Amino acid sequence: MTERLPPTPDAIAHAADLLRRGELVAFGTETVYGLGADATNADAVARVFAAKGRPHFNPLIAHYPSAEAAFADVAPSDAARILAAAFWPGPLTMVLPRRAECPVALITGAGLDTLAVRVPSHADAHALLTATGRAVAAPSANRSGRVSPTTAEHVLDGLDGRIAAIIDSGACPVGVESTVIDLSGPHPVLLRPGGITLEALEAAIGPVRRGAPIADESKPLLAPGMMASHYAPNLPVRLNAVSVAADEALLSFGPKLPGAGAEFVLSASGDLVEAAARLFDGLRSFDAIAGLRGIAVMPIPLEGLGLAINDRLSRAAAPRDDSKTIFC
Repeated sequence: MTERLPPTPDAIAHAADLLRRGELVAFGTETVYGLGADATNADAVARVFAAKGRPHFNPLIAHYPSAEAAFADVAPSDAARILAAAFWPGPLTMVLPRRAECPVALITGAGLDTLAVRVPSHADAHALLTATGRAVAAPSANRSGRVSPTTAEHVLDGLDGRIAAIIDSGACPVGVESTVIDLSGPHPVLLRPGGITLEALEAAIGPVRRGAPIADESKPLLAPGMMASHYAPNLPVRLNAVSVAADEALLSFGPKLPGAGAEFVLSASGDLVEAAARLFDGLRSFDAIAGLRGIAVMPIPLEGLGLAINDRLSRAAAPRDDSKTIFC
């Protein structure tokens, strides 16, 4: 059985000890729950892939308690330092060149010369990272390809008995994963929209190019969350719905559509922040309801956090072959 720990100093110290011993510990962040392993321990990181059913070519994000700690392992550009000052701690991941002396295991970054790094702002995550005293590799704490977890219950639904412990920090306030920006090349590239908007990034460092999901599983990935099929609930997803059938579930945004077999309200008032925080709860909410053939999603604006919401929904709606492993 997986230990369920409160976010107390003693429990966090115990969780940090588990991580240093090579065990897996899930913990809450401001975005989603992460499945943590000592990023310098290749065997521990391999167990993350095994627990999630995740292919090894998909790199993990290394989490740190401070920008100084992160920049000891990667080489920051001027843009990286500007973004760190503006958005760290917070829901931003930067892909940067590994330093020659970087102790993070190569498996963490899928053998690449770059490493995805982040400094989360959640108090419990910060306390755990500080107590652990080394980088913690932490993808979302769910089985690969499925909906990301925003509560401890979501984590235990898929990983109970597969990991040593979970720190129960309640619901995650942001509710979508971190923004990922590649700063390893000559131009900044947005690899994954998330909790920090594209507009905010460009206000800080100027133009940012948009990357594209990678559908070819033979190609290397620079960061998590880049596969075309991703974040998938059990039911197929239909986007930009203007009507809904009686055998469909509805993810509503703003004034709802009549006639749905079941409904989850992302935001009745059309608030993108509220919708982002509720998105993964909504996608999960219909899995146990019999008689539904799919999920209809009302249109959501492509601005601010709406970019991240639409990104997750488009991946959830992408055609997928469930005989293959897909991941997040």
